[in-house]
Amino acid sequence: MTQTSQERRRLTVLGATGSIGASTLNVVRHLGGRDTFKITALTGRDNIEVLAREAIALGADFVATADEDRYHALRTELSGTGIACGAGADALIEAGEREADIVMAAIVGVAGLAPTLAAARRGADIALANKECLVSAGQLFKREMSAGGGRLLPVDSEHNAIHQCLAAGGNEALERIVLTASGGPFRNHTLEQMAQVSADDAAAHPNWSMGRKISIDSASMFNKALEMIEAQHLFDLRPDQVEVVIHPQSIIHSMVGYADGSMLAQLGAPDMRTAIGYALAYPERRNLPVERLDFKQLSRLDFQVPDEERFPALRLAREAMERGGLAGAVLNGAKETALDSFLAKEIGFLQMADVVERTMARMAGAGAATRIDAVYAADAEARVIAAEEIAGLRHAA
Repeated sequence: MTQTSQERRRLTVLGATGSIGASTLNVVRHLGGRDTFKITALTGRDNIEVLAREAIALGADFVATADEDRYHALRTELSGTGIACGAGADALIEAGEREADIVMAAIVGVAGLAPTLAAARRGADIALANKECLVSAGQLFKREMSAGGGRLLPVDSEHNAIHQCLAAGGNEALERIVLTASGGPFRNHTLEQMAQVSADDAAAHPNWSMGRKISIDSASMFNKALEMIEAQHLFDLRPDQVEVVIHPQSIIHSMVGYADGSMLAQLGAPDMRTAIGYALAYPERRNLPVERLDFKQLSRLDFQVPDEERFPALRLAREAMERGGLAGAVLNGAKETALDSFLAKEIGFLQMADVVERTMARMAGAGAATRIDAVYAADAEARVIAAEEIAGLRHAA
């Protein structure tokens, strides 16, 4: 939806109390707050006091918590404000259906799929920070985006970088994309060392400030695996056009290679507010409160090819890309189950990939991702099978 810079943009934030949601509201304030944005809806889950406080401060029309048991607490916090509220899955969908020009889709997991699809059907521009919309339901989500007519603006730093680089060239001349990865805390570890790491070790990301689960996904490179699948759907690529390179400094966020041999890269400090601000202000560029690169201090940029023996998630992503359909949903559901088991100290760090690979092998015939109930069913089945594989690993130990 095109607007002039003088008009207030109607904004909904799905997942307003998470890391991306909180950064989004930080950017909203920097860009003018209520003078620039009309907050249509905010959603959250556990942190009711923060959710209500942000809604009141920014003048939201509607607030929803995903947890039905927290409805009365939310209603109490909003008492006397005139702000409508709701709770549960239907309330999240209502938030997505409300009139907004742009929707920040930042709910983590498959719980974010239905409300984001609702916003896409209505024709909103989607600032996409939820991986599952494309990883688990790429066919369905792209179909609904096309029917609704809104723009899809990626918020992952890597895909946002590619979006910016493509503006200079165009998809018809695109040859390949290169997703950069920091390599996480274990990029120089041996397999023997990686087998012994704890959840605290894996959560200690060297460059980015992220949630615990996302940091561990980065350490195992499952986060990058999901980004590979996302990129395939976002930019209509063949699997062989998606590459990954380890770049420890996290200064180059991703690159695009063109048919004439040119490579375009987007550089910036590792701060998610850059990508968020790009999406919220698109197609304009606005001043943001992020660190500027100082090339006097930037002595080197390093790159290395990732070792898929130590990081098999990348190989599993390519298998899912080749299979298509619900393979992404299977990979993601198994990955989340394996991650929970690793956090519970039931399996080791390297065994997470084993669980995912075995689950994918058992669900090799998963169908097309064209209906939301099929996506949910594949996700649920993958979690059951992954749990069986975890039990088998524990029994064998």
